[in-house]
Parts: sequence; C-alpha cells; structure tokens
Amino acid sequence: MTSQPADPSSDAARTPPERRRVQLRRAPKYVPFLIAGALVGVVVAGILTLISPGIENFDPSSIFGFFAVLLVLPGAGLGAVVALVIDRRSLRHSLTAVVESVPEHDDGSPASA
Repeated sequence: MTSQPADPSSDAARTPPERRRVQLRRAPKYVPFLIAGALVGVVVAGILTLISPGIENFDPSSIFGFFAVLLVLPGAGLGAVVALVIDRRSLRHSLTAVVESVPEHDDGSPASA
C-alpha cells in the first residue's frame, strides 16, 4: 500500500463551493425587553402605592413591596409579548441572500479565488 499526501488545494478546485440561502433580519434581544417590562411593573407598583388609601396596619413600603411582587412578573410577560410582536414584524421585512462557502487554508485564512 502506498499513501500519498492529500493536496487540499486540488480537492477545493474540484468540488464546487456550497451555496445556501439564508434569511437576513433584525431580531430583538429578549432580555432587555423582559427587564424593561419588569421595571414598568415596579413603576406601576409605585404609582399604585401613591394613589392607594393608607391602611394603618401596613407601612407604605410594605404596600409597595406587595404591589411590586405582584406586578413584576406580569410586566416581564408584557415585555416578552412586545418582543415577540417586534420579532414577527421583522420576519416581514427580512431579506433572502445566497451565501457561498470559501475553502480555508491550513493556517485559517480564506483561500484566494
């Protein structure tokens, strides 16, 4: 048996480059929307604390804490819904492109055409 060293440049020259269709779009990051929604929940809790009648058994800070605990999760959910709506809108405005693979040399640099 004889073994010959493989010549990667000759293989790359014989095989046609792989072409794929990709979809280009701008998608939102969900974590900032969740955080912003949670902050809106905290702001609404503060507003509800200010407009609620004072109860002598409860401190205003405990009323705020109660409302904050109740409204942070729905606020984050509202932020997620807004992010999903924006994500669906971005699908309508997406572009389709054709990309082609470029063979690489052993050192990691792209091969010249």
